[in-house]
Amino acid sequence: MNIETSCLCDLGKALEAERKRQKLSREEAASVCGVSASFIRDAESDPENCSLGKLVRLISGLGLSLSVAGWPQSQGLPQPPGRVSVRADFGVSDERIVPLKGESS
Repeated sequence: MNIETSCLCDLGKALEAERKRQKLSREEAASVCGVSASFIRDAESDPENCSLGKLVRLISGLGLSLSVAGWPQSQGLPQPPGRVSVRADFGVSDERIVPLKGESS
């Protein structure tokens, strides 16, 4: 899943679906992920207004991952080729992933 502002509601739905797939209440997931149950409610309904740090805690706590590709060189980090894009694997099947223009799948 490519993460853009326009698809953040899909991120919220994916997080909720994964939590439910694991049969976790919001309170249980909050305990595991180190966030509050109200944050999980907010992340599932309106992730655009949530802290990236807490979203990453929730994503990791649910056993999912978020990665950044094409990060520009700064502070001694190596510069990978390509442009900056954020990709996340939320258990979406490959056939549902739409590559960015100029990006191969």
